[in-house]
Amino acid sequence: MWPLCSALRARALAQALARSRGGQAYSGNGPVPYTQGQSPEPRTREYFYYVDHQGQLFLDDSKMKNFITCFKDLQFLATFFSRLRPNRSGRYEASFPFLSLCGRERNFLRCEDRPVVFTHLLITDSGPSRLSYCGGGESLTVPFEPARLLPLAANGRLYHPAPERVGGVGLVRSALAFELSTCFEYGPGSPTVPSHVRWQGRRLALTMDLAPLLPASSPP
Repeated sequence: MWPLCSALRARALAQALARSRGGQAYSGNGPVPYTQGQSPEPRTREYFYYVDHQGQLFLDDSKMKNFITCFKDLQFLATFFSRLRPNRSGRYEASFPFLSLCGRERNFLRCEDRPVVFTHLLITDSGPSRLSYCGGGESLTVPFEPARLLPLAANGRLYHPAPERVGGVGLVRSALAFELSTCFEYGPGSPTVPSHVRWQGRRLALTMDLAPLLPASSPP
């Protein structure tokens, strides 16, 4: 599996590394120095990434973070996010709370809000709807559970269940959240937080069960 990771790495990083600052960089969460591709021990490489609230993945030290500079290779994104776990490596845990291992490569990740960001709703005639996340297309999906959508009044963002290995809750990208918001119904005493969602002819009460999984103060 390591040769596959290396091949994906070479293809996906070639241009991105050229756009990064190079040399020693610092985490956006504090003065934690690192160098992209550093080798703290023999045959081990470390890379550092950042995912924004739109689900776009970047090298953490990229000079510019926009659609042009984000990673777009579907195979690389699927490999990266399918292996994402909490960072319990003993390295950079506070600044990069998630880690994607690929052979001897350690890929550290920090995020603007959540490590999983749902970007597209996939609706088919042959099966239930699914949410795709972080640019992975059909390779990175979870079942769409409309009743478990969580609108958070504190920051105006929308959340949905995500894989347990990344905390169980993911952010819904703003454009998709706007589309889904048209399905919400609001109670007479709660004009800002919806109580129900209408989906495929059904009226479903929102469970709000994801709220305990989010920190008390989520990013604005």
